[in-house]
Amino acid sequence: DLAEAARYLRLSADQGGVVAQLRLGQLLRTGGNGVPQDLLESARYFRLAADQGNATAYFCLGEVYLNGRGVPKDLVEAARL
Repeated sequence: DLAEAARYLRLSADQGGVVAQLRLGQLLRTGGNGVPQDLLESARYFRLAADQGNATAYFCLGEVYLNGRGVPKDLVEAARL
């Protein structure tokens, strides 16, 4: 179940697991199946993964800033990412 998966992802993500940070960001971006949508937390986990050099997280974070989902819309930051 996704709620249980999210719990384990959060444990790994909070210990610095870059793949878990990315996946948890993706899961929180959409929510569903027992996992509440949380755009602010989604952006935070994308940032953590991007700060570790994860290219997919950079892309996701760019979309976050482009669309203002969980952060204020910032086209300059979106383009930088």
